[in-house]
Amino acid sequence: MKKTRKIGNSNLGTYPFVLGGNVFGWTANEKASFEILDTYVDAGFNFIDTADIYSVWVKGHNGGESEAIIGNWLKKNGKRDNVMISTKVGGEMSDSKKGLKKEYIIKAVEDSLKRLNTDYIDLYFTHYDDLSTPIEETLEAYASLIAAGKIRYIGASNMSSARIRESLEVSKVNSLPAYICLQPQYNLYEREGYEKDYEPLAEKYDLGVICYYSLASGFLTGKYKSVADLKDSQRGGDIEKYLNDRGMRIINELQSIADQYNATCAQIALAWLQATPSITAPIASASNNVQLSDILKSIDIDLDEKARRRLDTASSYKMIQI
Repeated sequence: MKKTRKIGNSNLGTYPFVLGGNVFGWTANEKASFEILDTYVDAGFNFIDTADIYSVWVKGHNGGESEAIIGNWLKKNGKRDNVMISTKVGGEMSDSKKGLKKEYIIKAVEDSLKRLNTDYIDLYFTHYDDLSTPIEETLEAYASLIAAGKIRYIGASNMSSARIRESLEVSKVNSLPAYICLQPQYNLYEREGYEKDYEPLAEKYDLGVICYYSLASGFLTGKYKSVADLKDSQRGGDIEKYLNDRGMRIINELQSIADQYNATCAQIALAWLQATPSITAPIASASNNVQLSDILKSIDIDLDEKARRRLDTASSYKMIQI
């Protein structure tokens, strides 16, 4: 197992693989979710990521399903001290439950704590920005929660780089808590937004980076090479956009390198992220233990410079000939 990595300038340390909880209560029922969580922690890993809105998009769900499953698991096994938990606020739970106003954040964190069966959250993310609320108000809410011991640190996801930069400056000027971690979308296919807008920010302010969609909704597993392959996937609509010349070029290179390393495409795609200097850890989810056991092996793969360069070239978003 590789060493833990410090998350920004905090005292939190994570192994370079974070378990995504977005599937809990969606494509993984409670029993399967418990098995996944047990396997992850028993293998020595320590960071579980979720959000209050998971999985509000499923018919009949109201949000909080993932947090509740994680909370039931913690209650059953008493392993709270063995894991770090991050969750999020700001996404739309309903017409009246969304945004970043202080009053709403204070209520939302209490709801998350109750569902999670815990007294504190290690890393609390602004999930989506709220341009109608002053940055100071949001940060003051976080300050009161940190003072009360209900959250330890804060992070930012799905905010523009300009707003994150502004928030960091407001934190400094007003002696308010500052974001210590970013959670951007980043993978072999979706590189441009992070590399142009967020990576420079992370490097300047010493921010941890826990990236999501690390396997591009499953496309980078190599299982989906045509529209016909999507018929049994609940995430088919998210994957179809990758089925183009660039996407196939990435998959072909992934498969070639996977064969070289006696690995799978998913393992290589995650190993590429884990080898990226600005990335603290990628997030990936699994709907069953077979999937999880596969992707956990990524942590033991050390890609050589040639393999990394081949993947960089194949996945380049610039107009070049290869």
